[in-house]
Amino acid sequence: MPLRRAQRAGGSRRRRRRGSPQAPRAVAPRCGCAGPSRATLAYRAVVRANWKRVAADLDRWGYARIPRVLGARDCDRLAALYARDEAFRKTISMDAHRFGCGEYRYFRYPLPPRVHELREALYPQLAQIANAWQERLADPVRFEPTLAGFVRRCHVQGQTRPTPLLLHYEAGGFNNLHQDLYGAIAFPLQVTILLSRPGIEFEGGEFLLVEQRPRQQSRGCAIALAHGEAIVFATRERPVDGARGTYRAALRHGVSPLHSGRRTALGIIFHDAT
Repeated sequence: MPLRRAQRAGGSRRRRRRGSPQAPRAVAPRCGCAGPSRATLAYRAVVRANWKRVAADLDRWGYARIPRVLGARDCDRLAALYARDEAFRKTISMDAHRFGCGEYRYFRYPLPPRVHELREALYPQLAQIANAWQERLADPVRFEPTLAGFVRRCHVQGQTRPTPLLLHYEAGGFNNLHQDLYGAIAFPLQVTILLSRPGIEFEGGEFLLVEQRPRQQSRGCAIALAHGEAIVFATRERPVDGARGTYRAALRHGVSPLHSGRRTALGIIFHDAT
C-alpha cells in the first residue's frame, strides 16, 4: 500500500508539471565533447535559463541577459583559444577597416566543442522568439526549429563560412556601432558572452546597443556584463508596438572604450557567411 500511494502521488505531480506553462526546451546537442558531465554544463545553463523572461526582455528592450552561462574554467579555456591560429579561418584588424580599435577572429569548422554546444543549445530557444517576431512583423519567413536545419538553408544559399568569433580588445580599444550581416539570410538574434573578468582583467568596455525608431531620436544602452554572462540581442531589427500598429526598430551594437587591461568576448552568430 505505501508503494502504491507513492506511485499515485508521483503520477499526480507529473500530471501537474505537464499541465503547467513551461519555457522553451532545447534538444541536447551532439558536440563531440569528451566526458558527459563537462560536455553538458553549458547546455544545462541554457536550458535552466528563464526563457519567458528572456522573451519579455527582448520584446521590451531589444536585449536580454542570461547570467552564468559559462563558468570561470570554460571562460579561461575559450579565451586561451585566441592564441591558436589553427582554430580560426580569418583574423580582422578593426583599425585597418575603421571598425574600431581591436581585433577579432572567426572560428573555422568544425567549431570548438564548447562553441558548437552553445550555438546548438541556444538556437532552438531563440528560434521560437524569432518566429514570434516574424509573425508580429507580418513577415512570412520562418526559421527552422533546429540549428542543423537553419545552417543547411544558409549553405544552400551559398552562406557556408562559420561566423562565431572571439573579439579581443586592449586599453583604448573599442568597437564601432554595427550589424553582423553576412548575406541574404540573417537570423534575427545573436549572443555575446564575456570571457574576461571586469574590474580585474579590464576596466570600461561596456556593451553598447543603440535603437532607432521611426521619427524618434535614437535610444542607447551601455551594459556592463558579468564574467561568463551572456547577452542576447537583435541582429538587425525588432518589432515594436505603436499607436499605428507594429513597426520595425533598427538596432546596432558595439563596445565602449577600454580604460585599462584586456577584454575577450565570444560572439555566437547563427547565420553563416558568404
